[in-house]
Formats: sequence, structure tokens, C-alpha cells
Amino acid sequence: MGRKRTERIVFENVEVLDAGAKGVSVAKAPDGKVIFLPNVVPGDVVDVQTVKKRKAYYEGKAIKIHSYSTHRIDPVCQHFGACGGCKWQNMAYPQQLFYKNQEVYNNLKRIGKIELPEFEPILGSEKQFFYRNKMEFSFSNARWLTEEEIKSGEELGRENALGFHIPKMWDKILDIKKCHLQQDPSNALRNEIRDFANNHAMEFYNPRENSGFLRTLMIRTASTGEIMVLIQFFKEDKKNRELLLDFLKERFPEITSLQYVINSKANDTIYDQEVICYHGRDYILEEMEGLKFSINAKSFYQTNSEQAYELYAITRDFAGLTGEELVYDLYTGTGTIAQFVSKKAKKVIGVEAVPEAIADAKLNAERNQITNCEFFVGDMKNVFNDEFISTHGQPDVIITDPPRDGMHKDVVEQILKIAPQRVVYVSCNSATQARDLALMDEVYKVVRVRPVDMFPQTHHVENVVLLEKK
Repeated sequence: MGRKRTERIVFENVEVLDAGAKGVSVAKAPDGKVIFLPNVVPGDVVDVQTVKKRKAYYEGKAIKIHSYSTHRIDPVCQHFGACGGCKWQNMAYPQQLFYKNQEVYNNLKRIGKIELPEFEPILGSEKQFFYRNKMEFSFSNARWLTEEEIKSGEELGRENALGFHIPKMWDKILDIKKCHLQQDPSNALRNEIRDFANNHAMEFYNPRENSGFLRTLMIRTASTGEIMVLIQFFKEDKKNRELLLDFLKERFPEITSLQYVINSKANDTIYDQEVICYHGRDYILEEMEGLKFSINAKSFYQTNSEQAYELYAITRDFAGLTGEELVYDLYTGTGTIAQFVSKKAKKVIGVEAVPEAIADAKLNAERNQITNCEFFVGDMKNVFNDEFISTHGQPDVIITDPPRDGMHKDVVEQILKIAPQRVVYVSCNSATQARDLALMDEVYKVVRVRPVDMFPQTHHVENVVLLEKK
């Protein structure tokens, strides 16, 4: 028995109503069900062909546009539509900000069900392109052909690709000619690596067979002008590896840190791999308000350096520090927020689960001659306990910047138990933030909210909330 084919329905003259989660837009079918649509803009009127039917909604694609939204603009990138990266490139930037703000508001209201102050205006990003400081590209021995290429009827080779995964397809790579997300020389680096590897008949990775030579490319840039390039090879081939790395060293003398990994396991994460420095040093330096932060191949650092500064400035402002406070910085990462607020605090205690991140935090504090920050490693729900607080003191302010899943309920309970005067909650996922705020509602009142756009052209949005004891 073959799989049952989804019945494809066409709905005509459907108005796109809203921008939904994960960068897709929302319309309503004549039967009242919601339709999720990619690559359209609220205000467009379209014919929709469904691709999936579920109990409560359809997934579809626009097959004809009858009239364009006033908020629609021409995407600048030739890969828009095929690449899943910048889903909102066809929407004017002020409108992107409107929908991001709306999403935060809806989540806090609907999920949190708490009393909210008036939002402070969402902070847009000065740079709407070339703002990312880290990009990761994948090599593949079979290039993904776009619909346009297939329709053109030309003889198309399925030669090697270096670019991004097609959304929802782990083994399909779209070859990228020019990406608008990372500053120069990012595009030149990627294109010249691909050409050099092709000219020297180097094998590109085959994800289905888990074989080949070239696997992934990571490029990190810093506002200081420093550049890190890391190539991940599937297997050791000294001759070809040195050929490629020497070419990069000579062709791009501005590379500060040239590194590689040899990884033959089934996945390409490097966190459990040995990173080998081939040339230069094994880190690059980022700078913020005179503070220097070293970033190595495995470090977490906010991906938009300029907006990270704005996000931290808002966080520090919300914390309302006078120089007398003991501050706890939960989920401190490499301690950037902790060090950024330290000059306005008496002492900062940073806690983080990743040992390498804490090692970085300590090194950075030393480099910046900061003596009033202490960093501790451990799983937050286990470390952040009564004993920890009796050892390090009762905090006046807690800053928390958890991962996408939000805070563990034990961490929320502990915050409620010690009940500092103020909590500043930074979040990259306002849905889990709203859930946590609801749990804190008996003790805390939300007094300030300010969304921050770190990722123009995408649906992602950060949000900073100030809570004060009721």
C-alpha cells in the first residue's frame, strides 16, 4: 500500500490576515479553518493550494497573487523563497517590527494572563542586513535544484553545494552565491572555498552515506575586525586538508583564527570534538563598552553584536543599579551580561551549566580586570539552592536569560522563595517567558516590557521584562 495522498484543495481570493509563528503568515479558509502560508505578506490577496490538511488548520502555498499588500517589498536576496533563512525579506521593516511586538504582546497576554504595563517601543536594529557575527554552512555532494531551475528545462548538473539546509530536509543543501546576513569577507570566503575545492576535486560530504571529505564551514566575525574560520572535515586527508587551509591563509591574510575539526560521527556538532588551531590564535576578540570578550569555536555569543549591546544596555537600565547591589546573573553563558553590569553593582554572581562557558567567563573577567564577578558552573535547578544563597548572599537583583525552554520550575520557585526586590527577565521566546511570568505573578508585578529585534528579516524577537515585588 502506498501512502495516502493528501487531497489538495484550491481556495481562491483569500486575504492574508496576519503574520504567525515561525515566520509563516496566516489566512482563513472559507470553512473557517486557519491556513498557514509561507512567503506571503499580510494584506496580500492570493489563491491557495493546500499541501497538508489537519483537524484545525491547513498548510498551503500561494499559487497566484491577485493583489499585493502595501507592506510588501522586493526581497534583496536571489535565494529568497528557496532558502528558509530570511522568511520576512518581502515585508517592509517597520511592519516586521509591528508583528514582532504583537507576538510578544499576545504571548504575554494569552499565555501569561497577567496585568501588563504599556510596552516600551520595540527596539529595531540599525542594520537590517549583514548583522550576523556567526554563520554555519554545509557541504553536500548533491546540490538542491530550485523550482525555477527545474522549470527552465536547462541541463543542470547536480554538482557540489556549499550553503544552507532546505527547511525540513536534513540532507538537502541549497548552494548559496550571496548571503545578506554576514559582513564581508564572508561571501568571498565561502565562494572561494567552494571553487578551490571543486578545482582540486575534493570530495564534498554525502549526508545519506555519511562519507566524503568536506563537511561544514563556520565563519565568525567580530566588530573589532577579527575573523575566525573553522572547517570541519569528515576524515583526515593531510594533503588536501593542508592544501585548502594553506590556500585560505594566503588568500585571506585577515583571518585571525584558522581552525579545523575532523569529525566522522553521524552528526556535525563540534561540541564534543577536538578543535585544532592551524594558524593564528584559537579565539577572536569582541569588544563592548571597552570590555573585551574572547570567543572560541565553541563559545556562545549573541549573534548580532551591535544589537547585543543595545539588549544589554536595556537590561542594565531595567536593573536600576546604584553600585550597592548584589546581583545574580542566572544562565550567564560566557558572563557578558554579568561583566557588562558589574561596574554599576557591588558584586555579580554568574551561574551557568556549560563548564567551557564558565571557563571563558573567568578568563574574560581577568582580561577586563573585573574583580567583583564570580562564576559558578552547574545545572541551574541543582546549583541555585538554599545552600548556594546562604554561601553567596541574598541577591538584591536577579537577571535571568534562560534558553528557549525558559526557566525550570524549580528555579522559578527558588526565585519566589528568596524574592529579591527586582528581577530582569531576558528572553528569546516570549511564550515560555509568559508561562514563567504567570508562575511569578503572586509575588511580582510586571512594571516594564521592551521587545528588542536581534534578527531582522526573521520572526525571532527578544524581550526584556522588569519585575518588581508587589
